[in-house]
Amino acid sequence: MAELEVEASENVIEACKRTESVRRCVFTSSLLACVWHDIAVHDLPPVVDHNYWSEESVCRDKKLWYALGKTMAERAAWRMAEDSDFKLATICPGFLTGPDFFHRNSTSSIAYLKAGHEMYAKGILATTDVNKVAEAHVCVYEALRNTACGRYICFDHVILTEGEALELARQMGMPQQRISGNSPTDSYAQFKLCNRKLLRLMSRQSRCS
Repeated sequence: MAELEVEASENVIEACKRTESVRRCVFTSSLLACVWHDIAVHDLPPVVDHNYWSEESVCRDKKLWYALGKTMAERAAWRMAEDSDFKLATICPGFLTGPDFFHRNSTSSIAYLKAGHEMYAKGILATTDVNKVAEAHVCVYEALRNTACGRYICFDHVILTEGEALELARQMGMPQQRISGNSPTDSYAQFKLCNRKLLRLMSRQSRCS
């Protein structure tokens, strides 16, 4: 699956490079492309933001194929965009929520929540409404005319309590253990996610509109 995501990513960016009328591109990645690290090897700071990339070796070791695909695809997009004359930005949304998504219980949603209990324990299981993700894409795309660039983490809420984990599991129609593990307690929140870069941009765009 990861190889297919990479191929699709390369095809999209190549099409952009070949089309003279396309000068801006907003690429949808995932928060999963930011959060998987080997903390036994790297002394990571407590705040995880757009500067951090998931390690492909960690994704492979944990068999997190969805996260691996998203990470490799985004890296491929940036690699393909090098030395081109169009601007690229990527948005890394958390777990997508909204009435339609909850009822679908899609393959991608289930894949996102693989090792969900580990993300919950570390304080990095974040959700975002699909409407906010759409709004973020529009905002970043418009801002690419000016100084916007790089990666943007997008999320509404971080699941930190047993009650929140239970509610997410209920809405998804899956066992709570998939979210909070076999011994559910409130999250220790080993790390803190930061989406300040996107919030500043969206606030600035809102004031200008």
